[in-house]
Amino acid sequence: MDYTVDIIRHSLSHILADAVLQLFPDAKLGIGPAIEDGFYYDFDLSRTLTPEDLLVIENKMKEIIKADLSFSKFSLSKEDSIELVEKLNQPYKKELISDLNEEITFFQHGNFVDLCRGPHVTKTSDLTPFKLLKVSGAYWRGSEKNKMLQRIYGTAWLTEIELNDYLSRMTEAMERDHRQLGVDLGLFSTSDAIGSGLILWHPKGARIRHFIEDYWKREHFKAGYELLYTPHIGLKHLWEISGHLDFYHENMYTPILIDEQEYFLKPMNCPFHIMIYKSKLHSYRELPLRWAELGTVYRYERSGVLHGLLRVRGFTQDDAHLICTHEQMPGEIKRVIEFSLMILKHFGFNEFNIFLSTRPKDKYVGTLENWEDAENALRQALSDLQITYKVDEGGGAFYGPKIDIKIKDALNREWQCSTIQFDFNNPERFDMTYINNEGKKIRPYMIHRALFGSLERFFGILIEHYKGKFPLWLSPEQIRIVTVNKDVLEYAEQVDSVLRDKDFRVTLDNSHEKMGQKIRLAIQEKIPYVLIIGKKEQENETVSVRSLNEGDLGSFSLPDFINKLLLSN
Repeated sequence: MDYTVDIIRHSLSHILADAVLQLFPDAKLGIGPAIEDGFYYDFDLSRTLTPEDLLVIENKMKEIIKADLSFSKFSLSKEDSIELVEKLNQPYKKELISDLNEEITFFQHGNFVDLCRGPHVTKTSDLTPFKLLKVSGAYWRGSEKNKMLQRIYGTAWLTEIELNDYLSRMTEAMERDHRQLGVDLGLFSTSDAIGSGLILWHPKGARIRHFIEDYWKREHFKAGYELLYTPHIGLKHLWEISGHLDFYHENMYTPILIDEQEYFLKPMNCPFHIMIYKSKLHSYRELPLRWAELGTVYRYERSGVLHGLLRVRGFTQDDAHLICTHEQMPGEIKRVIEFSLMILKHFGFNEFNIFLSTRPKDKYVGTLENWEDAENALRQALSDLQITYKVDEGGGAFYGPKIDIKIKDALNREWQCSTIQFDFNNPERFDMTYINNEGKKIRPYMIHRALFGSLERFFGILIEHYKGKFPLWLSPEQIRIVTVNKDVLEYAEQVDSVLRDKDFRVTLDNSHEKMGQKIRLAIQEKIPYVLIIGKKEQENETVSVRSLNEGDLGSFSLPDFINKLLLSN
């Protein structure tokens, strides 16, 4: 019988729970769903599991599967269901049942019984290859107010080949983990003394950030944007007008009392940009306005979801707001899509998935006419650019439709980056207007646009995409000069000086280490080019070049090597 991979994975989560109960009879069971690429189950255990435990649990699962046990389904009343899980001493299941007002069903294989809607495989021997992966912490029902459980993750596939391919990808992903590479390459760190989710940019990471920001700013000026700078805090009243204190309060930090007034760390830049707009009266002749800011914002994230650079509490958002007339809106949308894709391609991302989210069915602000105009403009821009996209019907925010651009990295993983979001809420709340050609006050269209999302998250994606081997233009150190001995130091310093005059980022290693050790260090630090200088290079006024990606390239005159760099930079 053919089963979907989700049915296989969910059935294996039951086998996992059965195995854990057999090995730890006092275990309390949480939930165990199928997820993308695998499955998990949450457990309340008397001790912390180790990697060695996973192997024992996995072997016990294989024993259960080999026993060829049948899965059977039965239903009980709510009262009888509670009685059953009480008998099984499973309080978390009792809590789940207490919240149910539907038919309550269970599945059983062998002596193991679990609350579940199913479906499952017919018998355990139908299950396909699997592997347990790791243990992590997970709060019961996702709330920090509840107990921390232990979550065992596993993966399962329909064939052994698919499983091995996935495990190979996982190994490669671990080698690309930006958190470890960030430490190894001296790019960034976090510190308990500073606070969770707050990033410390080290010199090399800060230099890369500078190159990203410098390119970002140049391209924005070329595209007709102006840059803004705004404060990190704002009065409570500002966030009341914007609606953040009503709709976003749980993600904001507690107020700061200054002169008996409450200020809040900003979670977004939008209200500040709006206040700049409202500082004077605007004519239709001034529009469109394209305002951008690399603005640092602060949002509360639960400690359990913090993850290196990808999920933080303080980050710099590459924000922009387009303020335009009804007539200008379609052109601005097309322009910003092209601009976003151009920037992302410059960083080496060439595969995209595009999503258009439309008006929610129930709660939304703005007129139906505005929504239709905005959605049509988004659709038309994508059509004109011949971009394939998927529609998320009803998936838009209450304040406007949007386009999401997701990039694919070197491992074909998808990352959410750019968002182009209409906002019918804030122009209304802040009473934004402009004077049209008839002298009347008109409400402008306002479009939010985050291109990278945040510099921190985008940097994390870049590290993993390139595995720390950044393209030449982004590398914090482009060239390492290695001397064979002290006799060639004067020539090496001349080479260093010429390269620096050409604005290349170069260091000279004249340490007493052996040459092989110097080269290995440069490779570990993922420096694109190593120039080896010995007596022969000095006599011939050449350099021996070793490329990080291509290996030994032989001897070059210095002008020829510089030309090679200029062509690849």
